[in-house]
Amino acid sequence: MKTVNKEKAPKRMRWTKAIVIVVLAGALFAAAGWAVFGMLVAKQDISLLEKPLPAPTIIYDMDGKEATRITQNTPEPASYDSLPKQLVDAVVAVEDKRFFEHGGTDAWGIGRAMATNLLSGKTVQGGSTITQQLAKNVFLSQERTWTRKWKEVLLAQKIEQQYDKRQIMTMYLNQIYFGEGAWGIERAAAVYFGKKAERLTLSESALLAGIIKAPSALSPRKHLTAAKERRGVVLQLMRDQGMISADEYASANRAPIVLGGSEPNAKEAMKYPYYVDAIIREAAAKYGLTENEVLHGGLRIYAALDTDMQQAAERVYAQADVFPSSASDQLIQSGAVLVDPRDGGIRALVGGRGDQPFRGFNRAVQLKRQPGSTMKPISVYAPAFERGYGPDDKLLDEPVDFGGYRPQNAGGGYHGEVSIHDAIVNSYNIPAVRLLNDIGIDAGMDSSARFGIALTDADRTLSLALGGLQEGVSPLDMAEAFGAFANDGTRMPAHAISRIESADGELLAEAPKNAGIRTTDPAVARTMTSVLEDVVRDGTGEAAALGDRPLAGKTGTTQMPGTGGEGIKDNWFVGYTPQLVGAVWLGYDHTDASHYLTTTSKAAAAVFRALMGEALEGEPVLDFPNAPGIPAKHERPPDDGKNEESKPPPGKNHDDKPGKHHDKPDRPPADDKPHHPPAGGPGKHGKPHPQEHHGPA
Repeated sequence: MKTVNKEKAPKRMRWTKAIVIVVLAGALFAAAGWAVFGMLVAKQDISLLEKPLPAPTIIYDMDGKEATRITQNTPEPASYDSLPKQLVDAVVAVEDKRFFEHGGTDAWGIGRAMATNLLSGKTVQGGSTITQQLAKNVFLSQERTWTRKWKEVLLAQKIEQQYDKRQIMTMYLNQIYFGEGAWGIERAAAVYFGKKAERLTLSESALLAGIIKAPSALSPRKHLTAAKERRGVVLQLMRDQGMISADEYASANRAPIVLGGSEPNAKEAMKYPYYVDAIIREAAAKYGLTENEVLHGGLRIYAALDTDMQQAAERVYAQADVFPSSASDQLIQSGAVLVDPRDGGIRALVGGRGDQPFRGFNRAVQLKRQPGSTMKPISVYAPAFERGYGPDDKLLDEPVDFGGYRPQNAGGGYHGEVSIHDAIVNSYNIPAVRLLNDIGIDAGMDSSARFGIALTDADRTLSLALGGLQEGVSPLDMAEAFGAFANDGTRMPAHAISRIESADGELLAEAPKNAGIRTTDPAVARTMTSVLEDVVRDGTGEAAALGDRPLAGKTGTTQMPGTGGEGIKDNWFVGYTPQLVGAVWLGYDHTDASHYLTTTSKAAAAVFRALMGEALEGEPVLDFPNAPGIPAKHERPPDDGKNEESKPPPGKNHDDKPGKHHDKPDRPPADDKPHHPPAGGPGKHGKPHPQEHHGPA
């Protein structure tokens, strides 16, 4: 017979009591927490659900006056009973597969998303339910914080208490944005397929459900392949979740995407669509807002927009006679931007000619093309001036071979010994490449980075002198870079957005104050401006001249391969007055043997002149500051102790090369097309030179 250990019994009783106390305390705490949670949920005001969406986002100009509203189409409500079951299933499958089971928040979904994100090392999956998405779109400011997420949970719970699942799904589908200016499922069905929502097929339902994630990137009107792939993802999820059979999946996945209906006239509903597009892109890139957040959120966005300049720019781009004649089947396109170099504010921009579709390709900010000789002041002459070279120093313009790279001038001529001033004014190519070789490619790379031009190691070749970049630049990139010359060597980051507020006045984002970046010495900037004034006065940029208004600028062109040097792929002019920088690109979107420019570099300069002339109408005529002598040869610019990272590194010494002096020709070359090196030829430091980069087709 076992004996009971009398000493252990009290210990077990004490432990039992402790466990009971902990359990009771936990239960009381949970009950109290649940009660508090219930009170917080009860306090949420969701009356706005009864009001139509979207709430308009209002854009204000630089003077604080309303410029335009992002308020596309009033949603056309659909009833739940009119919605095809396969449409509801498709949305549930891809957006919230436990929608009909959870009570507003999905703990399983959140846990699954967290695990996926932890395993991938980044955020690839969200845990928001359809109810939470509805709450966020209707009620919340667009701050990306845990506080906002908590509010989202409370609102979702209140919505679930007050509405049933059918009502929630109906409100959600009637209020979300499907791209192409289509708010709500009825409008989306009409825009994409020319039919009522009740008649959508399985294939069409899956495609529209897939668009919800990223309307601009998945619109079948702009991105047919991406939309089709996304449709396949939705259909596979429906099959995996038992909503459709394998045969239905296969049939719908094979079905061609046949678009019908007509695109909504967003242009009539909203002014300045290209500028608004730039705002949406900037809100995403700089402040983390999604397109839907900007489109839905009822925000107040204060912009750097000058409506007079924007209207002037749009008038110029509506005039066909300002531009060269186009091929019969493709319009010569253009993008332009106007920036105040003193604060970086984007005053106006136009992203293309012809129709201005909302969220269409915006050449002012999205374009990536080689800048040609507009890079010379940035990648060659600015760093040379920083190292003590002056406009009167001499360079050789004679045939040269850098390990297989043989740059040539436009027209193929040579001019012997020329001054740096004349080499810039007439845009000679060979002296620019020689000078970059002398100061070192690293000096050109560093200078380009300081001026805000993003480069890669593949750009570390001598063709950098002539704008032979791997990826290319946009007009906005070039306007910001040249703004440093106009602003005494300080580059102001270009921005369209000054600040963003929620509908109730809460500050969500603001452009940083005192954001100037010391890019080069004021003496270098003023000297460059003085030379670039001569480019306009009697060099390759004469066609850009603005009468008596001081103007500095640079032309740029790139060759179209296979045209014997006569065809142009890209045509640029970047110029500035003391108060405004303008950058203009001209070319075909899709260049080929039948589509290239046959004009000279004067074409973009002529567009620039019309654009700046209109934009500066009524603005004061300002003079550039006098250009002092730049530092003595081989001496660094004075160190003011600021911005250590921006200080130019020391370069190689330069010895004047002997050679016979040739006077400047009576007429400068018609253009300044860079001649790119042959593929595989070694460049400076043994790096191969790239072939001409053709940019995005």
